[in-house]
Amino acid sequence: MKFAILSRNSKLYSTRRLVEAARTRGHSVRVLDPLRCYMRIGDDGFAMNYKGRRIDGYGAVIPRIGASITRYGCAVLHQFELMGSFTPNPSDAIMRARDKLRSHQLLAAKGIGLPLTVFGDNPDDTADLLSLLGPAPHVVKLSEGSQGNGVILAEKLANSRGVVDALRGLYANFLVQEFIAEAEGGDMRCFVVGDEVVAAIRRQAAPGEFRANLHRGGTATAVEPTPGECRIAVEAARSLGLGVAGVDLIPSRRGPLVLEVNASPGLEGIEEATGTDVAGRIVAHVVASTCREGRMRETSG
Repeated sequence: MKFAILSRNSKLYSTRRLVEAARTRGHSVRVLDPLRCYMRIGDDGFAMNYKGRRIDGYGAVIPRIGASITRYGCAVLHQFELMGSFTPNPSDAIMRARDKLRSHQLLAAKGIGLPLTVFGDNPDDTADLLSLLGPAPHVVKLSEGSQGNGVILAEKLANSRGVVDALRGLYANFLVQEFIAEAEGGDMRCFVVGDEVVAAIRRQAAPGEFRANLHRGGTATAVEPTPGECRIAVEAARSLGLGVAGVDLIPSRRGPLVLEVNASPGLEGIEEATGTDVAGRIVAHVVASTCREGRMRETSG
């Protein structure tokens, strides 16, 4: 099969591992910088060039689109979809996952447990907005942040008001959540591929830090999620339309809650901690799904 991997840097661990996994299994693979892809869109069809040459015929595309290029990267991915390529994470699903407010609404509508979340626009409503959430501490999150960026812990109500007012002054989109103190700075990253959790790690925040992200100095240890945790993680990914996702669960008195569904989860931390060939599982899933879709097209044709 002819694979394309959308990534701005072919030397990144996750990109390299996907290339290795595809080639080991006998597939052709090329890394394409989405910002060097440019598109022709017409009522007579869709075409794409890359660095001056036409590109087409890719059976599958695996997106590794960073948050900073979400809009253009998803446009490129959608062009591939329109040209007949399969992707485990469609462009619309990535856009949903990257918008924290939208994704929380979709998850809650499916009955998936989340930290209590509030959102508002008018400064005159800040006091009442925070009253809907309950007493501090509160966690303020930018709607399109990643890797722990744009996540602020406000320990007192006055701090919450100050952060909210400051972000509104910057015209930033954000939401405010309850702080789950009993998690003690820990969460679980479940790596979902298709309909199963193929690997999971417990992440623990560094001393003095409340965010467990590995990019923030958190540590990772392999864990075996319960059937209930696996069910929640798979359902969360499916609710957003993602075939590959990192689903972050936080323990609470109400049971495991979904913190975030990551549409472009890194492979390095989870492969090193668990010894699982996650890249290989992704490639195998993409190949199986592409073949299944091909058979369905032949049948419908």
